[in-house]
Amino acid sequence: MTAPRTVQATRPMVELRGVHKAFGALEVLRGIDLTVRAGEVTVLLGPSGSGKSTLLRTINHLEKVDRGFVRVDGDLIGYRRAGDRLHELSERYILRQRSHIGFVFQNFNLFGHLTALENVVEAPVSAQRRDRAETVRHARELLDRVGLADKADEYPRRLSGGQQQRVAIARALALRPKLLLFDEPTSALDPELVGEVLDVMRDLARSGTTMVVVTHEIGFAREVADTVVFLDQGRIVERGTPAQVLDNPRETRTRAFLSKVLQ
Repeated sequence: MTAPRTVQATRPMVELRGVHKAFGALEVLRGIDLTVRAGEVTVLLGPSGSGKSTLLRTINHLEKVDRGFVRVDGDLIGYRRAGDRLHELSERYILRQRSHIGFVFQNFNLFGHLTALENVVEAPVSAQRRDRAETVRHARELLDRVGLADKADEYPRRLSGGQQQRVAIARALALRPKLLLFDEPTSALDPELVGEVLDVMRDLARSGTTMVVVTHEIGFAREVADTVVFLDQGRIVERGTPAQVLDNPRETRTRAFLSKVLQ
């Protein structure tokens, strides 16, 4: 059994305060307050439709909040404050903010016409204006880190789902992000491929990468998370250490959810 990670008290990396989000009449987030400190791994659990993915997408302004605000490393995301009012930033500036927040999607989202190496190199060169030669060197190091050094010149269609997701993780790391967001990174994989992706994520957690992860992989949450957050109907129902939330949940709704997913 892996020993629990120890994370010293550090500055907040992610802060959500009073975050509300609706799509038409459907309230998806109903006043979310959440803090993730630098170096921590926070896992978001909950049934489908509970708001997990929307919450994740508000962190890098892929979804605009209706009320409240989000900060990453002390900076308001998507807005600037002028007195008591918030004004939305230009798309160009928002893209610059996003370049510091890595996002790994459940369906990989690789460019099919680019090799694995080219997929990893693309964003640092185009979005961050990095030197191409240095970026290629770093990209090869990252592919080696995720166990794919020998697949650098392969196109996504020649890779398994697990390999594609590991390329996607390398691509997110290539931006040298302050924060990594994972939206159900194993849900589109065949069961035998899940482990290879979770192993990469475990390595990232051990290295002190700040991560917010939406997943149904309870074993991973128990092993790696510093904080587990259970959401239902757009609200945080319960939060705490894995031992508190997964093994001794206080709330009836949390116990009911876990009784189903742990069968």
